[in-house]
Amino acid sequence: QLEKRMKRAKLPYTKTIHDFDFTFQPSLSEKRVKETLTCRFIANGENRILLGPPGVGKTHLAVSFAIEAITQGYTALFLSADDLVAQCRKANDKGTLQRLVNRWSRPDVLIVDEVGYFPFDELTANVFFQVVSKRYEQGAMILTSNKSYLEWGKVFGDDVLATAILDRLLHHAITFNIKGDSYRLREKKKAGIYPAQTTI
Repeated sequence: QLEKRMKRAKLPYTKTIHDFDFTFQPSLSEKRVKETLTCRFIANGENRILLGPPGVGKTHLAVSFAIEAITQGYTALFLSADDLVAQCRKANDKGTLQRLVNRWSRPDVLIVDEVGYFPFDELTANVFFQVVSKRYEQGAMILTSNKSYLEWGKVFGDDVLATAILDRLLHHAITFNIKGDSYRLREKKKAGIYPAQTTI
């Protein structure tokens, strides 16, 4: 059962919270992270939103939360922003959009990674709104984004829609604002790859 739930979750990798370096991200509340790992927020249909620049560990945390949820018996589904757009377009072409909305409304926790990495088209923005509305107060969501909430109007191409989405998402939510440095750059610096020497 556990294996099946893991497979269905479509996680990009299997990193747990034990692999996370809290000393590198002092802006992050370890207490809040541990509270999230109890998965009570899933039982209560609440959301966890991770904001911060690229490379600070947002996806790692989202995956850790998902793995803990699956271990505790919950169902999860991971979607990257690219997946979201691609699947919406495909379903629209096939005339199966409603089926897609239903599928994304079903898991106990839905993880959407990199919201705002690029702007959503009108179709995806509307489908995302439908999913958020269906899950509101019923199914938990974990989102990661490199954009502040003030910029979500641009992400969804519509300020009114962005406000409606945020209204529902933030009603029962905790936001993690991660302000630290990039792990990826740290690893490159360690390996002596960064900064790159450019010669003219």
